[in-house]
Amino acid sequence: MHVTVIAKAPVAGRVKTRLCPPCTPAQAAELAAAALSDTLEAIDSALRTAPSLGPVRRVLLLDGARPSWIPARYETVPQCDGDLGERLADGFSVLGPGIIVGMETPHAMHALVDGLAALTRGLDALGPAVDGGYWSIGLARIEPGIFSGIEMSTDHTGADQLERLHQLGHDVHLLPMARDIDTFDDVRALAATHLGGHAANIARRLVREHDGDQLRFAS
Repeated sequence: MHVTVIAKAPVAGRVKTRLCPPCTPAQAAELAAAALSDTLEAIDSALRTAPSLGPVRRVLLLDGARPSWIPARYETVPQCDGDLGERLADGFSVLGPGIIVGMETPHAMHALVDGLAALTRGLDALGPAVDGGYWSIGLARIEPGIFSGIEMSTDHTGADQLERLHQLGHDVHLLPMARDIDTFDDVRALAATHLGGHAANIARRLVREHDGDQLRFAS
């Protein structure tokens, strides 16, 4: 079983381009690197709480060159070409049953233990995202057609993916909803939380720089 982070190498001009403007490409890449680092640390922390799961393979499904700071315990598997659905399908075909998560929701990684436990019971797992997509997907069995024809990056991607899994006869355990970082409104939302971590701190700095004194913390 594996926990895999699907990510782009945090290179300015290639990652989180929808944040620009108001962010510069360098700021967007800095935030992406921080979110990826936080996510890897959160995965490690979550897995330490569940020794009964046994060894869990830790993988970075990466588009681009591996950053030097990635911990050695994370092996790297290159992403294939194609849209997100094709890259997810290829990742599962290479890695087998497990969970693939995005690179920017470290605050949700505590739910991985629940998701992995569901896989051991033969259930799939899906973590919906606030924007209508999903931040994680876990498959207990791999078969063709899971991602075929699913339109990615829409406000109904998560619902469509869940429906497809049900159509294929998969029982699905839903994980908590989380918010990823696609737009500067997402940066503002992260900055307004009381979350710790490098990404949240950078988000607060970016909001101060670009919005002035408008930062307000969520209750």
